[in-house]
Amino acid sequence: MPGIVVVGAQWGDEGKGKATDQLGDRVDYTVRYSGGNNAGHTLVVNGEKYALHLLPSGILNDSVPVIGNGVVVDLDVLFEEIDGLNARGVDTSKLIISANAHVITEYHKVMDKVTERFLGNRRIGTTGRGIGPAYSDKINRLGIRIQDLFDENILRQKVEAALEQKNHLLVKVYNRRAIEANEIVETLLGHAERVRPMVADVTRVLNNALDADQVVLFEGAQAHHLDVDHGTYPYVTSSNPIAAGACTGSGVGPLRINRVIGIAKAYTTRVGEGPFPTELLDADGEKLRTDGAEFGTTTGRNRRCGWFDALVVEAAATANSFTDIFLTKLDILTGWEKIPVCVAYEVNGERTDTLPLTQTDFHHAVPVYEFLDGWTEDISGCRSFEELPANTQAYVRRLEELVGCRISGIGVGPSREQAIMLHELL
Repeated sequence: MPGIVVVGAQWGDEGKGKATDQLGDRVDYTVRYSGGNNAGHTLVVNGEKYALHLLPSGILNDSVPVIGNGVVVDLDVLFEEIDGLNARGVDTSKLIISANAHVITEYHKVMDKVTERFLGNRRIGTTGRGIGPAYSDKINRLGIRIQDLFDENILRQKVEAALEQKNHLLVKVYNRRAIEANEIVETLLGHAERVRPMVADVTRVLNNALDADQVVLFEGAQAHHLDVDHGTYPYVTSSNPIAAGACTGSGVGPLRINRVIGIAKAYTTRVGEGPFPTELLDADGEKLRTDGAEFGTTTGRNRRCGWFDALVVEAAATANSFTDIFLTKLDILTGWEKIPVCVAYEVNGERTDTLPLTQTDFHHAVPVYEFLDGWTEDISGCRSFEELPANTQAYVRRLEELVGCRISGIGVGPSREQAIMLHELL
């Protein structure tokens, strides 16, 4: 049975949770394999809205939710999220967490905030949740893993080693007080017994599941163009949300992946700094933001809004080997007489039909638009492609041609049932 990866095709906030939810009851395991609580998935189920940050979207259906080794975990946030769902009657008892997942500590959050302020105009636009510093410690071999909480001596040694350098920076460079190792150790130990029953050998669990013909869905946070290797560096996240990251972030081999579903919004949004060729700084951009409720699930920040950029999505489709695309929020485009779609860029007076090679050229890229006919009909009640207005169908088919991948699902509203399936995703 298939291993399926869900990947954002733009800069995040595409509605990955909604696409994941469409697979819901047919999936046995839902795995978060990258990122931390800097990501947010919003789902509307039976008229109720759920905002998830660390927990996989599968927590809302019958699949086993899994947090893989590629995720960095803020245990305070995790338990707050679990308690919030439990209070609403959601069963979270099946959650399992990799013993190798790294932990976000208070000093990671402090370092994130002070370094971002220190950068001034060169800031990245992080969420201040400690994600980047936690991944930095992981790469520098100074990280704290979930399993370390079960050995106080090991935990204390690792915290002291991590703080030895950070306290020098905090005091001498950033003029902040030093952080006491005891404070961190006691806080982490306070979580040990609650998290212990959730910890498992995730690699073994998932491979056994696939051997038993069960369906495993891998759910990335953020998106392709925020990937630390393939995104608009340095305005990226600190992990690998691309499809290949599902393997390193969970412990399954690449031959286990059968389908890769790219999630693309019918227009484009971005949170934080970085290049955005189709960004709208006018009334149209404000209309997209208002109509689409484009405010960050995690931070509440206004999302930058712009028209659909086919070059951005085509690059993601190529690098991730998309087998399908799920197009979300198509209903938000209702009411425009003409809808621009970016089909190329002009860079230094020359046209290019693919993403520029360098960050400099991408920053200076001027979008070349093709104007497609809009529609005024309410499409939120449509449940088949044939029910969509002719111009809406034409818009979808043109995007399909431009990005070189079939569009298999369309979101026409926020609720679970507001989706049109052209091809089965499983």
